[in-house]
Amino acid sequence: MIRELQKADINKVADIWLDTNVVTHYFISKQYWQNNFESVKELLLQATVYVYEDNQEIQGFIGLNDEYIEGIFVSNEM
Repeated sequence: MIRELQKADINKVADIWLDTNVVTHYFISKQYWQNNFESVKELLLQATVYVYEDNQEIQGFIGLNDEYIEGIFVSNEM
């Protein structure tokens, strides 16, 4: 199911964001992503974000800016 991000989702969504960025952007220090973790959580709550949920577990999310996709993130498990 695809649905809008809810405040209760933020920890799982932020964990996916962090894990995905650390793996994908291996050439950037892991500490950089960790240092921005709390700020990103706040920004995600202010953005247009939809999550993909399967069996009540968030598997990924997409951030939108009008009709433009800002980012797509999928959990490592998927």
